Amino acid sequence: MRTKYLVTFMVVLALAFTEVAVLRKVDIKVGAGSAGPGGAAAAAEPVPPAYDVTALKSPSGKYLGVTVEGGAEMGRIRAFAEETGTTPNLVAVFESFDDKFAASEVRELHQYGALAVIRWEPYDVPLRDIAAGRHDAYVREFATAVRTLNLPIALTFAHEMNGHWYSWGTKQTRAAEYVAAWRHLHDVFAQAGATNVIWTWTPNVINYLRKVSIKALYPGDAYVDWVGMDGYYTVRGPKTFKDLFEPTITQLRTFTRRPLLIVETGSEPSAGRPGQITDLLSNVARRKDLLGVAYFNINGSGKWNIDHDQAALRSFRRGATKDVFGFDVRTVK
Repeated sequence: MRTKYLVTFMVVLALAFTEVAVLRKVDIKVGAGSAGPGGAAAAAEPVPPAYDVTALKSPSGKYLGVTVEGGAEMGRIRAFAEETGTTPNLVAVFESFDDKFAASEVRELHQYGALAVIRWEPYDVPLRDIAAGRHDAYVREFATAVRTLNLPIALTFAHEMNGHWYSWGTKQTRAAEYVAAWRHLHDVFAQAGATNVIWTWTPNVINYLRKVSIKALYPGDAYVDWVGMDGYYTVRGPKTFKDLFEPTITQLRTFTRRPLLIVETGSEPSAGRPGQITDLLSNVARRKDLLGVAYFNINGSGKWNIDHDQAALRSFRRGATKDVFGFDVRTVK
């Protein structure tokens, strides 16, 4: 009897172990096939197509923007809008080449209805190293963040390269190195799928830089969407749009027909400042080859800020009322 009971007990025990093993296998299979949170076969979120910037490259209206201290400082931007009677739809954000992409600032500006112009500045970074791919890990991270946010930006890399005042300027960088760095960055962004970028090549106006060939610094139409210009009305320098910008436009038109944008400009305090602002805005409004302008409302190399200049603000307000100026970038199709 004892043997019989022992055999029966062993059979039952063996069946129990078999059942547990089967159940464990079932559990493992269910877990592996689960599409729920944490499941190994969880369905991947579909990647949306890149934001199409085609319409923003050639909008029916004109950009009228501003640069304020702190970049996307919405309080200062709204104050400028109230003072001038216009809602800026183009705002500059300055970033060093080692900064992470300013995603939150770009998002906030887009929600406001403005296109962010990222001014990417490679301080103390040799452009030949960028061209050689020595900073590709950082560039890929930046480009991926741009693609992940998936909002439109304009990107100006190493602006005013035809000047001598920046580390990437003519004193330390050869034209071929600049062009190679720009093209390499463009290629890395393309590989990351970051086509939501409007590439905006931006020299300084050539007025006192006539010996520097901006054509030699041009990466080529395949790598550039907009041609920007930086130039200021100064007390001792050019005082009209014709004198300030047209020499540069004339030279640019010898090698590219890309649309033009005045990315940075301002006027120093003087009795002529209200007239210069009128001159600026009226020329931008009437010229078909100009996409728009952004006013540099910061005191830096000059006292460009017009917040407390009522005559200048009145001129800006009158110029901003022209029908061609101002549109919400979110509605452009």
